[in-house]
Amino acid sequence: MSETETMVESEQVEEISKVEDTTDKTEAKAEEKTEAKAEEKTEAKAEAKPQSETKVQDKWGIAHIYSSYNNTIIHITDLTGGETISISSGGHHVNADRYESSPFAAMKAANVVVEGAKTKGFTGLHIRVRAVGGVGSRVPGPGAQAAIRALARGGFKIGKIDDVTPIPHDTTRKKGGKRGRRV
Repeated sequence: MSETETMVESEQVEEISKVEDTTDKTEAKAEEKTEAKAEEKTEAKAEAKPQSETKVQDKWGIAHIYSSYNNTIIHITDLTGGETISISSGGHHVNADRYESSPFAAMKAANVVVEGAKTKGFTGLHIRVRAVGGVGSRVPGPGAQAAIRALARGGFKIGKIDDVTPIPHDTTRKKGGKRGRRV
């Protein structure tokens, strides 16, 4: 080979080695960046954990709604049902007896118990709706829907809604006798 060919070859080898050096450096920088990002992510996760631990725990209660054609009673207890948190009825909020079971009275009663439960720190409610049952009506009165709606609008998380109307498997005799009530 001539001198020019050897010089060109040596220059090409030097250029290739320079390119390899720069790629090694960029790879090293990229690895450092990914390690730094991974460290930042782990630090961010470590910082995020104490915030989630300080998050307020939900406090749940049970709203017992008794709704007949004469009245609507809303009673909020703790989860065991042993401690009363707040209670109100439709009769506390209207003047006439015929309005005690109305949706308006039920809504007013629900708003009162919502305020009472919020002051005690409750954030969620399971709802139990009850009609008269037994030998009486098995259909909840007109105030039940309004009471549930008012509880939901009060800012509570609603868990499950159960119908706990007592329905006998075999019932006692209804009053009125064999031929029924004679008018």
